[in-house]
Formats: sequence, structure tokens, C-alpha cells
Amino acid sequence: MANAIRAQNAQYAAGKIGAEPAPADQALVYTVTAQGRMAEPEEFGNIILRSNGTAGVLRLKDVARLELGAQTYDQFVTVDGKPTIGTAIFLQSGANALKVAEAVRKTMDEMAKGFPQGVTYLVPFDTTRFVVASINEVIHTLLIAAFLVLLVVFLFLQNWRATLIPIIAVPVSLIGAFAGLYAFGFSINTLTLFAMVLAIGIVVDDAIVVLENVERLMAERHLAPLDAAIEAMREVSGAVVAIVLVLCAVFIPVAFLGGIAGRLYQQFAVTVAISVVISGVVALTLTPALCALLLKPTHKESALFRPFNRAFAALTAFYIGGVRLVLKHAIVSLLLFAGVMGSSVWLVRTIPGSFVPSEDMGFLYGALVLPDGATLGRTGRFGGSVQEALMQNPSVEHVFSISGFDLIGGGNKTNAGTMFITLKPWDQRPVTSYDVIAYGGQKTAPLRDGMALLFNPPPIRGLGTAAGFEAYVQNRADGDPKKLAVVLQDFNAELRKNPQLAGINSFFRPTVPQLFVEVDREKAIALGIPVSEVFDALQGTMGSLYVNDFNKFGRTFRVQIQAEAVYRLKPEDLGSVYVRSATSGEMLPLKSLLRVKSSVGAEQLDRFNGFVAAKVLGSGAPGISSGQAIAAVEETAARVLPAGYALEWAGQAFQERRVGKASTFAFGFALIMVFLILAAQYERWSLPFAVLLSVPFAVLGALVAVLMRGMSNDIYFQIGLVTLIGLAAKNAILIVEFAAQKQAEGMSALDAAVEAARLRFRPIVMTSLAFVLGVVPLVFATGAGAAARRSMGTGVFGGMLAATFIATLFIPLFFVLLSRAKKRP
Repeated sequence: MANAIRAQNAQYAAGKIGAEPAPADQALVYTVTAQGRMAEPEEFGNIILRSNGTAGVLRLKDVARLELGAQTYDQFVTVDGKPTIGTAIFLQSGANALKVAEAVRKTMDEMAKGFPQGVTYLVPFDTTRFVVASINEVIHTLLIAAFLVLLVVFLFLQNWRATLIPIIAVPVSLIGAFAGLYAFGFSINTLTLFAMVLAIGIVVDDAIVVLENVERLMAERHLAPLDAAIEAMREVSGAVVAIVLVLCAVFIPVAFLGGIAGRLYQQFAVTVAISVVISGVVALTLTPALCALLLKPTHKESALFRPFNRAFAALTAFYIGGVRLVLKHAIVSLLLFAGVMGSSVWLVRTIPGSFVPSEDMGFLYGALVLPDGATLGRTGRFGGSVQEALMQNPSVEHVFSISGFDLIGGGNKTNAGTMFITLKPWDQRPVTSYDVIAYGGQKTAPLRDGMALLFNPPPIRGLGTAAGFEAYVQNRADGDPKKLAVVLQDFNAELRKNPQLAGINSFFRPTVPQLFVEVDREKAIALGIPVSEVFDALQGTMGSLYVNDFNKFGRTFRVQIQAEAVYRLKPEDLGSVYVRSATSGEMLPLKSLLRVKSSVGAEQLDRFNGFVAAKVLGSGAPGISSGQAIAAVEETAARVLPAGYALEWAGQAFQERRVGKASTFAFGFALIMVFLILAAQYERWSLPFAVLLSVPFAVLGALVAVLMRGMSNDIYFQIGLVTLIGLAAKNAILIVEFAAQKQAEGMSALDAAVEAARLRFRPIVMTSLAFVLGVVPLVFATGAGAAARRSMGTGVFGGMLAATFIATLFIPLFFVLLSRAKKRP
């Protein structure tokens, strides 16, 4: 049959009549055409298998059923229990996900106009929904932050003219930041928008410093707005420049870190750095000009703000008293500072670490596992039961099921299935994805045909298959999969005993039932049967034999032959196939040439770094971070795995271990750059230490905040820590800069420190509270991407409060102790 199809379903070139070389008097050329490849099943049915004159003609349709079918029947797809055809669309490198999603929907809307009646399309699984929702949430947070910053500025300045001046710096800086992102080729994403939220509180600082000093000079020296602006710039221009340089020095070096952590740092750092530079330029140019134009020489105190002013005056007096107390008891204060540093180190080691927090991504993955050797029909029926159970949950929107596809292990397997469960939008459901996972576990547990596992996707797409950890147990000794299975079973049993771990699973199966066929080659050749025809007969009967191609719908498709299902149901059917002897012409059964033995083996083998390996999936138990889970797995591996076997990480766990020291480098680079910038500015090595010694207070505040909320030390929190270096240094710079000026005017170091603390306390509190309230929406974030926003916002919130109300008590002490160092000649 295959030979007949190859001979009669082919393209033949018949040539031309009168083609060159031809006689000189040849007038016409005719192209000779012949029937080429067939297109319809009826045409294939007329292929002649045998013609013996009076015996008649045997055609393919006489012995075979012909149909236009699928190339493979290894999978079938349903959506909400209805059969469907699934089409996966992936982005090209550098493509914009939102634009592609919009273009696909527009294209499908156009195509749907030509669909047959009763056929429609559906997008049951769309990862861009999370992107759109998270960006909208951050934009909402951005607007709330801007409003809160406006309220704080107005509360302290108590004048709409004065309030307008620093608020103008916000849109100017943010628009400039967008221009910078475009120039650097970055996109508007969650991280860049995080940076915008923090930048709102940062960019008003420089303008507030200038404005507050202008108003102070107008009130204390009774200067005109123009004269006050000029004098204010003489006093604070150095501090503004120092703040801008310090913030840039914090962020620019970390933008050059490598790996995925470097990429995350980079986008955040560049966005903030651009915003800070532009805000510094605005503070040095536009802000004093606006002060001279908009401010009035005097304005009366409103009765509305009188209680606040009295309360703040009392707070200032209390603060100055605290500063004097710290200066008076210097040794005790230094011991307290040592306690702050020790507590910070202890908390860094105590707070569990992780890479990124798990997110409610708006969809779930499901894995269906049936016993080894289960048919695709059994898998489909089990998947239908799971699908029906999940659709009863009001928070589930669609269930997209692929029977025969193994998402975890990869490849097609009849006893495996994959589900993509799309949840309703975040504002339309009262529960999280974790609640749906628990619900699915309860509903599918009574099902006896197989096992259904639901799990969250990784928070960063591409970092593995599922949230949690992925690891491979490698057999580096002899590569025997059966021995690996025994070791893996013992290893998983030990992991399940650990209360810190949950969801331990492995889908490595080296015991799939198989039949081993051995061909008696000598006998086959002696009977005139080529060995290749024996295997072609097996493939064409038990599998599907690719013969050649046919053309239809303007495309090329395969011609395949396969035995009817009833002839390939039992192992005995292997011997019922016949092949023709080339010497005698007789049809001989394959059972005379085959030896069939039952066996078990792996249907699919994974290799990790060249070694036969088995994947292990799991996660930390509730309240256990990914870092603690990884440490627990490594401890178990060191104790349980025998010689010749090793554990290797993959996916998110691999990146977490790789990123381990990146935050340390980023923090160290930031401190070094701040020190160098300030040393150059002050031309002294001692005063920069007075600024940098404020950083441990901010670090302790951030660590205490995440500890109180039960959060982990992840990369978003670490990005916030780097930000705190610049913000804590900014507060210290305002005090140290003025103290240095007062000392240069002849005051003692002690009096200069106290006076600088009094003069700068109001702008420090004003700018810091503007920033702190600006990040409040991050601290209490909900919806898509909330975990990342809470992680970053919580640390920055706690750290900035500590840097504002605790570190400022100690900065004058550091100035007094370090200003005695000899100035650079």
C-alpha cells in the first residue's frame, strides 16, 4: 500500500513540446502537464494496488478507510468542557506583549466574520491580563501618592502659592523620566512604575529644601522674595547638588549588575536617577525663579493651621531636647548605635530570604497524572471530571484542558494532562488564587482515577514552570533510571517529613509497561523479507507510517497510513501483521519473525547538564520563605543522597541562589559611591562618615517593618534598601551641610550641630513625610501585583520613618565627633 501511494501520488515533470534545442522552423511550444499530487480522499481511494486483467482491479478504497484527519491524535483540547482547537501565540524577542495581544484580538475579530455558523473563538488564557491589571494598579497608586504628597506639602507650607512651586517639579521630572526611558529603550512596566511612585516623593525634596529656606529667610530676616531666593540658593545649592549626586551615586552603579537581578535593579535605578537629576536641575533653576515670582513678602497664619503649627513647634522642641541629650551622653548614645548595627545584622540573618514574592497572577496551572500506561480516553474523562469540579467555583472564569500533554515533565504522554485555569478579574472575585487552589484540592481529592495538582505560575514568566522550587536529582554514577527512581523515592519521602516543605512531587516514572520486540533478522533475510519492511509494517500498523505529501488549501500536508483501532488493541496483534516474501511471493505473519517480551521502562528521560535526572517540585509551607525551603532541601540532599547522586536547582530557585550576593554588591557599591561623592564635595574624609552612619537606622527600620508583617527579604525589598541609602543620606546631608556652614562662620561644633538640627528639622520632616505618605499606597496594595508592591513599600516605609525620627537624633553627634578631624589643606 505504501509503495502504491508513493508511486501514484507524486509530482512528475512531463516536459514541453518543441523545447530547445529545436528545429529552426519550430513555431510553437506546448507545456505538457499531468496529474500530480492528489487532494481529495476519493482520489486516493482510486489508487490501484493490484490489476490482474480478468481478476479485476484492487483499489485502495477496497481495503482501507480514507479520511481527512489530524496529523496526530496524541492530544485533544477542551474549554469549559466543550471541544475546541487550541492555538498558542508566543512573543518574538523584543515584542510588546500588550500590542501583540491587541493585534491578535483585532485579527481574530476580522477572521470570525468568515467562520461557519456555530463556530466562534474564545481567548481563555491571556497572560497580558495580569500585566494590564498590575500596571493599572500601579497607576492608581501613582495618583494616590501624588495626592498625598500634595496634602503634606500644603499642610507644611500652608499657602497655595508656595505649594504650587514644589508640585510643579513632579510632572516635569516624571515627563523627563519617561523621555529617559524611551532613550534607553525601556518599557513602561511594573518596576519602572514602582520607581515613578517613589520618585514622586523624592523629586519634591529638592524643591522643598529651596522653598523652605526662602520662606525662613523671608520670615526671620524680612527679605524680599527675590533677595530671599538669591540668599537661599547661596546657602542650600551645595546641599541640593550633594543630594542629587548622592542619589545618582546610589542608583547608577547598581544599574550595571549582571543577571536577572541586575536587570531588575537596572530599570528601577535608571528611572529614579533620571527623575532625580531633572528634579535637581528644576530646584536649582526653576524653583528659585518661581519663589521670586509667586511668593508674597508675608502671609498671615491661618487659624486652620494654628494647632498644627503649635504641635510641630512642640515636636521641634522635643527633638532639640533629644539632640542635646544624645550629645550630652555620647558614650551611651554610641552604645545604642552599636546596638542598632548589631540588631540590623541579626535581623538580616533572621528574616527569611526569597527571590520574589508569590503573586496572584489571575490564573493557575493544573497537572493531571494517571497511572502508568493509562489511555488518552481515560485521561480525557478524568480531566472532564476535574474541569466540572473547578467550574463550580464562582471565581473561575474558564478551564482550558489539554489531555495528553505533560506541562511539568514536557512532551506528550497519554496518562498526563495540563490545565490552564483562568480566574475572574481581581475586583470581581472575593478570594485569591491560593483559595482556589485549596478549593480545587478539596474537590478533586475524592476522584480515584488519577491525581490533579493545582499550582500558581512563577511571578516572573520564564523562571520555571510553577511557583515554588524546581530541582533535579542527577544520577552521575551509571545513569540507570531504575536506580535513580529508588533514590528519588527515598529523597522525596525525607522531604515530605520536613514540616517546612509542602507540595513535594515528582513525575519521574521508569515503570511504564512496555513490549520489547526482537526481530529474527537471519530468518527474515532467509525468507526474502527485508528487515526494513518488517519495521515499516510494524510502524504502519501499530503507529502511523509517513508515506508522502498532498496539497490542499494552498498548503502541504502528510499522507499517513495506520491500522484500524480494532487491529492494534492487544499485544497479540503484533504477530497478526503480514509481510510479503520477495522470493516466494507469499504473505508471512510477523509472529514467525518476532520475539515479544514484556518489560517496564521510562517513557521519557530527562537529562540535566548531560546526566540522567529526575525533576522534583515543591514549595515552602505556609509562613516559610523560598530561601528557607531551599536550605531545607539542600540539607536533606546532603544527608540522604548517596555517592554518585547530586542535586541541581532550576528555574526560580536557581536564580534565587545566583542572585544571593547581588544585593550585597549593590548595597556595598552604593555606600562606596556615596562616600566618594561626599568626600569630594566636602574635601574631607570625616564628614562623609557622619552622613553614612545614618544608614543603619534606615536599614533597621526597614527590617523591623518586614518582620512585623511576616514578609521575607526578597529582591524588591533589597531594591528598597538601596533606595534608603540615598534617602537616609539626604536627611543627614541637610544637617551636616548647615552645621559645616555654621562652624565655618565661627560657631563651635556642638552649637553648629544643634543649630543645624533646629533649622533643618522642618524641611527634613516635610520631605520625609511627603515620601512616606507617597509610599503608603504601596504598603497597603491589593489586586494584581500587590505582593511586589507591598514588599517594596513596607521596607521603604519603615526605613524612612526610622531615618527621619531616630537617625536625625544621632546625626549631630556624628558631626561633632567627626568634625574634629583635620581638614584637607
